[in-house]
Amino acid sequence: MHKSLIHWCVRCSGKRTEGGWEWQTIAAKAGRRLYLEQKVYLCAPNLERTMMKTNISYSRKRLIGYVAGIMAGVSYGTNPLFGKALMESGVPVMVMLFFRYGFAAVILALWMLLKKESFRASRRGIGLLVLLGLLFAGSSITLFCSYEFIPSGLATTLVYLYPVFVALIMVFLRIYPSWQTWLSILATFGGILLLSAPSGNVQIRLTGVLLAIGSALCYSFYLVIVNRSKRIRNVSEHTLTLYSLLTGALLFAVIRTFQGGSMLEGIDTIADWGNLLGLAIVPTMISLLTLAMSSRYIGPTKTAVLGVFEPLTAILIGTLLFGEPLTFKMACGITICVAAVIFMILKPGKKPSTAA
Repeated sequence: MHKSLIHWCVRCSGKRTEGGWEWQTIAAKAGRRLYLEQKVYLCAPNLERTMMKTNISYSRKRLIGYVAGIMAGVSYGTNPLFGKALMESGVPVMVMLFFRYGFAAVILALWMLLKKESFRASRRGIGLLVLLGLLFAGSSITLFCSYEFIPSGLATTLVYLYPVFVALIMVFLRIYPSWQTWLSILATFGGILLLSAPSGNVQIRLTGVLLAIGSALCYSFYLVIVNRSKRIRNVSEHTLTLYSLLTGALLFAVIRTFQGGSMLEGIDTIADWGNLLGLAIVPTMISLLTLAMSSRYIGPTKTAVLGVFEPLTAILIGTLLFGEPLTFKMACGITICVAAVIFMILKPGKKPSTAA
């Protein structure tokens, strides 16, 4: 550009020629997407202050994203804490999922009304929000169905292919995770193999394998769409989660209707209702809210890696509360998974222009 070209400073609106400006690329916040490279002109006095503020904002968002991702994994891992008692009481899976999503939707809607938050979404955005609800509900249904054909440990291992699927989808979108993230994905998958892989001679049916992989794919697309879609960029995490919960509850109600039987089957005591409420709040509402927040702040790939806290939490609950054995192999798997996550957080790689 020509040296005599006139520009306005984005900070102080001072009028200067290009020779008196610093040409700088800074990370700017646009809507709800965290990183968008934007070239601006800054006069020398404002350049340092702007860059310092940008770096602080980036670090804060990254910290919030990692904490939210860990919370999502831990909260979702509490499923056995509430679900095991319900299944022992004879509550059918579809009934349990219906009340789980339905109660969570009601609680979240009441919270949004109390805070006077908007429920509004554009016409194009509503269709995508419904799709997100179908994907998340589909992930739950296919996982439960896979248990009928293959051992739960093998299903868990196959479902944890979703960080790999997320990374591959992002590569297809020309957003490339760092080598540190790839290494963390491989290490956590190795840890999951130690934690969940079935031992001895087990019968593996192709139907169960495909259902478990289908669950992982549904979850992967959910994470990527939340992070990448422009249609829902300005939709808050609360609104996004509410639409997902309502869609899931409606889907489970329809499936249960076709199955036949009472919607209250197996729910006989106050303890059953308490477990349904706990299932709705902790591993559903809290998990979905923090999942959406993490995916938007640090990207779907890193969020997927942090999902390793789901099986870790479930195993610890089984060991501490239900007396399930913790073997040396499982302890090694836990150590590998935690070490991989710590490595990814401390060695995030080059700061990306768009969160991956």
